[in-house]
Amino acid sequence: MVKQETSVVDIEQPQELELATTNVSHEKKGISVEVQEALDYEYTPEEEKRVVRKFDMNILIYLFFLYMLSFLDRGNIGNANTAGMSKDLNMSDSQYQWLLTIFYIFYICFEFMILCYKIFPPRLYVPTIVIGWGITSTCCAAAQKWEHLMGLRALLGIFEASFGPGAILYISFFYYRHEVAAKNAIFLSSAPLATTFSGALAYGITKHNLAIASWRVLFLVEGLPTIVVGAIGYYAIPNGPTTCRFLTEHEKRIAGARMAKQTGRVNMEKTLHFKEMLRAAIDIKVWIPMIMYFSINVPFSSLPVFTPAIIEGMGFTSVNSQGLSALPYIYTFLTMLGAAYLSDRIKRRGIVIAFLALHGAAGYLILALSTTVGARYFALFLAAGGIFPCIALVLSWQSNNQGTESQRATGFVLLQTLGQSGPLVGTRLFPSTDAPLYHKGFWVSFGFCCLLFACACTLMTHLYFENKKLDARYGPIEESDEVEVTSDAYNAEGEFNPRFRYIM
Repeated sequence: MVKQETSVVDIEQPQELELATTNVSHEKKGISVEVQEALDYEYTPEEEKRVVRKFDMNILIYLFFLYMLSFLDRGNIGNANTAGMSKDLNMSDSQYQWLLTIFYIFYICFEFMILCYKIFPPRLYVPTIVIGWGITSTCCAAAQKWEHLMGLRALLGIFEASFGPGAILYISFFYYRHEVAAKNAIFLSSAPLATTFSGALAYGITKHNLAIASWRVLFLVEGLPTIVVGAIGYYAIPNGPTTCRFLTEHEKRIAGARMAKQTGRVNMEKTLHFKEMLRAAIDIKVWIPMIMYFSINVPFSSLPVFTPAIIEGMGFTSVNSQGLSALPYIYTFLTMLGAAYLSDRIKRRGIVIAFLALHGAAGYLILALSTTVGARYFALFLAAGGIFPCIALVLSWQSNNQGTESQRATGFVLLQTLGQSGPLVGTRLFPSTDAPLYHKGFWVSFGFCCLLFACACTLMTHLYFENKKLDARYGPIEESDEVEVTSDAYNAEGEFNPRFRYIM
């Protein structure tokens, strides 16, 4: 078989970095012999697809289950409360809301743990974190008073902050820009799936009389599996693309070539560059997504934990509301995958986010104005299906437009720090005093959906003019090259690369 050469020289690297035939020229251009060998390594598109599929099956799917477990363990507090937790522990509504809020306070304070993915070996770091939150969640079943749950929820926030946000950065180490939105969506789609599973599980548990309280059984059933699955990570999680146990030597060389095209290096970089971090900290392409992420997280954090209560307010029993809360999130799961696939296919993020923001806004508007049970239940589908998919797209969009790993890591920390402040608002939007219509919570969520729409349009416009400036500086990109330039390699030079263009 004649193999096709996929060297970055022809399709990915800027013209001024084209390689000469001598090692002296390589050194002048700052390209090591090791990187040049990786760039020149020959393989077929089919072989590269096989490597990507192995990344999907061995890394992405495992992370998918980890995030599903994390979302179960943070969100099961809503099902536990509906199952009688507050009554058994003599908690007030204010105390229950503090259980939701304390998680996010510590989640926000420990967002800097994202950087640990660049400092510590992921194979050791990730499983340890997962086992930690699994033990913490399981211990909630033994809580005897509100103070016990407060301490455990705070600790859970620390562990989950150390995993989830950084996992998005970790995924970007293995995939190109045109691949990452769909991969992030698969990873994050486990959130609505977890909500679906949690609702169905809570329905099954609360329907039967058990030896101990149903809400305690929920914590046990959803916490113990996390410890087992987390322990698998010591074997399953690779430290980088070229250290994957499931790849052959040839496939590791292909992974190295992909990494060289994406970052200008063959192996993972363990250092952070202050200059690049500072550039990200003052970049409007980081700050607008931060506002967008905050806007998403206000309804994103509140809707799953309050969905059973919202449905119960429509006139359903506590048990039936647990079961009915699962259906909107099945639709949301499918919407997340479809929106991410479309976004990667058309190489655009903003237009899809803008549409989804209007989709969610329509749902919250119906919930705020209607008193009909059928219309309000249908609106839950619109609200959840509009907000949840935006998470993956905003994270991908911010990452796509940062040229180096240090910039991306810093951008993620800032994005998550401000963005995760949204739940401090969201978790207090639906007090029991507002039942059964919860007008305040729905109107606030509607307003943030509108803000999300406005920010998406603003950032699209800004990136359009930024690309026009790059065209004026370096010359327009041929239409036939645009997909390659704006979708594949990050390139070590980022926006200073004459062939780099921002993804709108």
